[in-house]
Amino acid sequence: MGLNDTPSSERIHIGFFGKRNAGKSSLMNRVTGQEISIVSEIKGTTTDPVTKTMELLPLGPVLMIDTPGLDDNSELGDKRISRTMRMLDKIDIAVLVVSALEGISSEDQELINIFQNRKVPYIIAYNKSDLHHGAGAASGNSIFVSALTGENVHELKEMIASFGKDLQTRNFLVSDLLNDGDMVVLVVPIDESAPKGRLILPQQQVMRDILDRGCSFACCQPSELSSTLNSLARPPRLVITDSQAFEEVAAIVPEEVALTSFSILMARYKGDLDLLTGGAKKLAELKTGDRVLIAEGCTHHRQCNDIGTVKLPNMIRKYSGAEPQFSFMSGGDFPGDLSSYDLIVHCGACMLNAKEMDHRMTLAIEQGVPIVNYGVAIAQMKGILERSLKVLKM
Repeated sequence: MGLNDTPSSERIHIGFFGKRNAGKSSLMNRVTGQEISIVSEIKGTTTDPVTKTMELLPLGPVLMIDTPGLDDNSELGDKRISRTMRMLDKIDIAVLVVSALEGISSEDQELINIFQNRKVPYIIAYNKSDLHHGAGAASGNSIFVSALTGENVHELKEMIASFGKDLQTRNFLVSDLLNDGDMVVLVVPIDESAPKGRLILPQQQVMRDILDRGCSFACCQPSELSSTLNSLARPPRLVITDSQAFEEVAAIVPEEVALTSFSILMARYKGDLDLLTGGAKKLAELKTGDRVLIAEGCTHHRQCNDIGTVKLPNMIRKYSGAEPQFSFMSGGDFPGDLSSYDLIVHCGACMLNAKEMDHRMTLAIEQGVPIVNYGVAIAQMKGILERSLKVLKM
């Protein structure tokens, strides 16, 4: 991925929902201008959510998601519907596709109720208007369209864009902490867990945000940090490090130079940093037998010294002086019932959009389970959390 590409996690997620053969796939193909979803007269052709990234002007980069029909009563259909319902955890805008010939069904109304309960903005697109001679125009959050002829598809795109504008709040990773011309030093360990030939997403995003602010950065490994700092004409405004090198880096960076981590910046950017720092206090209170869920937003090949399954559990055991029971989840899997856990330790969520991470944190809050992310947890266990948060309060 290039520095100028927008990752899926940073795009507004737009989901197309509805009954089988309401025309979801055909309409999404029209909206995107590409045949990305299989279209057939046979009901239930779409078996899993299908995604497509695109630029939806004037809104900007979005992720379109075509979901299976919600009226499939087969055993396999139940699994498809379950996956579709999980997609709602990450959807920013929903498009409910209804046949203009049939009107809103009980399944459609159930979806509308879910959208309203979850406070998901939604549009009702009455498809097949070319076959419904009494079809009307756009009204409120509904519109008559035809995936076959393209009627009102442009107007539908404009409705989606207008809904999306309300969601566009400008969050910053690091640029709001900088002044014009500032220098930032980024500490990026290259070890067995580092992806070959590229940098991980939070590092790329931080670099881009620094450049957009009109500032510059120097990038080095921990072993090169001292020489990098000495080579600068003046101290950097900020040093940002990978969490795993926090302790080593903190010992090198002078106290008068601000220091934080990529993961802490991501926590501020995509979550509730106060909630996560509060969850860090639970680490010292863990007892033998307590259940700890370690959750990652992506799936990857785990190395022998993996951060999530090896390093963090070992650090938690040492810090707490206890032997908790660890459970591990990755990718789109996240339990709705968290009541059996005493603590959740989550990754930085660079591969999750803000809506999904907010959903996970809300579940934790509602069920009274403390939650912390990798970077905050590591800073707490290394005794440098207060220092790493200082720059965020300046």
